[in-house]
Amino acid sequence: MISRFFSWGIFGVVLMAMAVIHYMRRQPSFYWIYLILFLGPLGASIYLAVEALPELFDPGAFRFLGRSRRLREVEIAIRQNPSAGNYEELGLLRLDKHDWAGARACFDQALAQRTDSLDPFYRRGLAEVELGDFAAARADLERVVTSDASYDFQRAAGLLAYADWKTGNLDRAQRLFEQVLRTSTLTETQLHYAEFLAANNRREEAKQQALRIRDKRAAMPGFQRRRERKLFWQNSALLRKL
Repeated sequence: MISRFFSWGIFGVVLMAMAVIHYMRRQPSFYWIYLILFLGPLGASIYLAVEALPELFDPGAFRFLGRSRRLREVEIAIRQNPSAGNYEELGLLRLDKHDWAGARACFDQALAQRTDSLDPFYRRGLAEVELGDFAAARADLERVVTSDASYDFQRAAGLLAYADWKTGNLDRAQRLFEQVLRTSTLTETQLHYAEFLAANNRREEAKQQALRIRDKRAAMPGFQRRRERKLFWQNSALLRKL
């Protein structure tokens, strides 16, 4: 099998490295890693053509190029003008980079200067959820949802239900999940509710919820399936446990 890795020379090794790095970052279906390893450069080429190439045509595929430049510009601007607006923009850029701690610090600075906008509270809440600080996230998200229950297409309310669950307020989490999911189709909220049901020994309800998430994937456009592939991977893992 090792000989296959070098059958296309250095070009084949580069293809395999690209495929493995992409696989580790995106985490598509597990069978791809076997295809890459057992077929070598040929498998890597098939994987990149099927999984990576379509991403080049997704909306916002090259946004990271401008984001890196803008990130540097805003960091320089803050040294001269540490305004709330500049910190908010830097926080958004760091959220895009998944720099959760850095984003939270930026929104802390912005909110120390003004509190007349819901968005910094919401964005800080997103960072806090990712950092696992659910008590802080709950406070920020509650402020947002109290003022606007449908904020960000009800994602704020869905995350508040998630934070309620993680901080032990199971009754309110149940009510909020049910309320939000009457109208929301966000995969993230649906998955959090399935996980909530499973954690509370409601296995059959959790399984039915996870099956609905699995079934909706087939009707999604390709770019949306790729954008939400990590959620679908987590849902598949949950189904295997159930």
